[in-house]
Amino acid sequence: MSKLQQRIQEIEKNIQAACQAAGRDRSEITVVAVTKAVGTERTKEVLEAGIVDLGENRPEGLTQKQAEIESEAVWHYIGNVQSRRVRDIVGNLGYLHSLSRASIAKELQKRATEPVNCFVQVNVSGEASKSGVTPEALEVFIEDVSIYDKVRIVGLMTMAPYTDDTETIRSVFREMKELRDRIVAQNLPHAPCTELSMGMSNDYEIAIEEGATYLRIGTALVGVESEA
Repeated sequence: MSKLQQRIQEIEKNIQAACQAAGRDRSEITVVAVTKAVGTERTKEVLEAGIVDLGENRPEGLTQKQAEIESEAVWHYIGNVQSRRVRDIVGNLGYLHSLSRASIAKELQKRATEPVNCFVQVNVSGEASKSGVTPEALEVFIEDVSIYDKVRIVGLMTMAPYTDDTETIRSVFREMKELRDRIVAQNLPHAPCTELSMGMSNDYEIAIEEGATYLRIGTALVGVESEA
């Protein structure tokens, strides 16, 4: 068994345990393998191991891998993107996890031929280093982008602080779920908002317990490029 397969097996065991602890079904969880730090060959190995959802955070990385990988991958763009680069990523995109500015929604409307599945990025923790709309501005933002029929708000995305304080992490994820539920209750045609993209290598088990449906797992799954 390769190191990659061992990591996937370990993560799967942890996901199963977290689902069981939370009384959730494993089928509710999608694992996005964040391949931004590894090359095309490692990314192909991830696909061959059965994980088809792949995450990139730079337009160059996304388009290069899309050109070199011909299998049926589902591509997730998880980083911030400049308005002028939207045209570079929108072609074969499954999900955009970082919608937080009206200018990006406007570019999606201009460039996309089909509705784009978007997560609105919310800065729940309030950290200056993180992007995203504030929780207070979320509902207005979602209303503002309703004029764009190429923007479909499938859920919300956030990042918890990088800390060993599990209660701090849990509180961020819990607030995120409450925000999501508030949007769902509005039954907005352009914003079903049923999904929660939260949880990374260091906190995905907590995220599952608090309602995550998409996990963005990088190093803990794909390893590092220099690894044999």
